[in-house]
Amino acid sequence: MQYTSLGRTGMQVSRLVLGTMNFGPVTDEKDAFRIMDAALDAGINFFDTANVYGWSPRQGWTEEIIGRWFAQGGGRREKVVLATKVYNPMGNELDGPNDTRNLSAYKIRRALKDSLRRLQTDHIELYQMHHVDRNVTWAELWEVFASLIQAGTVDYIGASNFAGWHLAQAQAAADARGMLGLVSEQHKFNLLNRLPELEVLPAAAHYGLGVIPWSPLAGGLLGGKALNAEAGSRSARLQEQAEQYRQQLEDFAALSADLGEEPANVALAWTLQQPAVTGPIIGPRTLEQLENSLRAVEMTLDEETLQRLDAIFPGPGGRAPEAYAW
Repeated sequence: MQYTSLGRTGMQVSRLVLGTMNFGPVTDEKDAFRIMDAALDAGINFFDTANVYGWSPRQGWTEEIIGRWFAQGGGRREKVVLATKVYNPMGNELDGPNDTRNLSAYKIRRALKDSLRRLQTDHIELYQMHHVDRNVTWAELWEVFASLIQAGTVDYIGASNFAGWHLAQAQAAADARGMLGLVSEQHKFNLLNRLPELEVLPAAAHYGLGVIPWSPLAGGLLGGKALNAEAGSRSARLQEQAEQYRQQLEDFAALSADLGEEPANVALAWTLQQPAVTGPIIGPRTLEQLENSLRAVEMTLDEETLQRLDAIFPGPGGRAPEAYAW
């Protein structure tokens, strides 16, 4: 496994991030334990989750599974750089009208306390805002985050689904308070969705934020099976969506075959070679999927291959404003 600093911090994280969204609803607890153990054995130390995973009506289910895995001991918690998120409603009747999509200080404090309980830990290395909240001030946000950092329950603050200008706004407010500010941005980014290259990736690079791509396989479209799925399989549900990208996906499969690599690993390797990217989130449903993903870290795509990928999946044309102006 390869490691890198998370943004401009000194904390070292693996270049593949274990996503846990499937734990509970799709992958049962026993198999989730096997996947997490195998991830550690492979050198993956960066685990990502969210308080809402498990989904309604079982929000928090995934954090509980991770907590029970930590409780087994064996240095599991000590070896993991743990990231979780806050923003979505949790179905908590006690929160009443505050159980909505928001980032109030009230909600953040309560959400962190609940996450720590479910995860059976006393701190979170990376606490992420799951989405931007346009109705809360940065004065409120940085005040509550500063108190959590000072209390030792959170080490770093990250964002997810922020626009480039949101990152700039956040950092300006943090600078005014003499704070480090954001250290990462978790963003939807893959060969089929290259819009972040316009402003999000350049902004992250400028401010020293590590980019953590989610959905690096475009929900499975880049996994190599969407066009030829067996009837009734999970991949079969992607077929209708895949049809609009048929020619691109066929060309991508041919390129991957020329390289002698699985399409999923080519897609992951491509994200790993993009500026500012710390590492993509892999969300294995099975142990086999985890093991297959490890190959991506060993791959380096040469310039000819990168140009072929650009031809198949054209990006926005570069950074803003050059991509659309002189």
